[in-house]
Amino acid sequence: MAIKFVRIDDRLVHGQVVTTWVKKNDIEQIIIVNDKVTENKVQESVLKMTAPSGVRIVIFGVEKFIRVYKKNPIKRTTMLIFTNPKDVFECVDNGVEIPYLNVGQMGKNDEREKVTAGVALGDEDKDYFRKIIDEGIDVQIQMVPNDGITDIKKFL
Repeated sequence: MAIKFVRIDDRLVHGQVVTTWVKKNDIEQIIIVNDKVTENKVQESVLKMTAPSGVRIVIFGVEKFIRVYKKNPIKRTTMLIFTNPKDVFECVDNGVEIPYLNVGQMGKNDEREKVTAGVALGDEDKDYFRKIIDEGIDVQIQMVPNDGITDIKKFL
């Protein structure tokens, strides 16, 4: 499976992703799956400029990623980055195979309550995480590889 690492991180590509997860997993390509980023050409350009040498960044909306995934097998060692569990579930429910789901950063807002230092969850998030788990996917909270792992079930 070319998809080696899947992460939810509402900061998308940033220092921790580039310096730790990419190196740990020998990532050749990062695919950001997010509808809002595809609508913001400035953000898209900035994200593509943050790629470390030798790592390609591709950005798709959710539906387009599902269509492309079904027609073109991923050949490069790939990391998928999402901002929320709803988009992850949409992909999984439509046949995208992922090894497991790492939850790194989901910031607090009016709908989300903080459960760990970097993760806040709302009712909708919890529902989608349950659906992902029901698909047989292990969901773990871990900011960086050296941090301890927390099973998200603890907060559902």
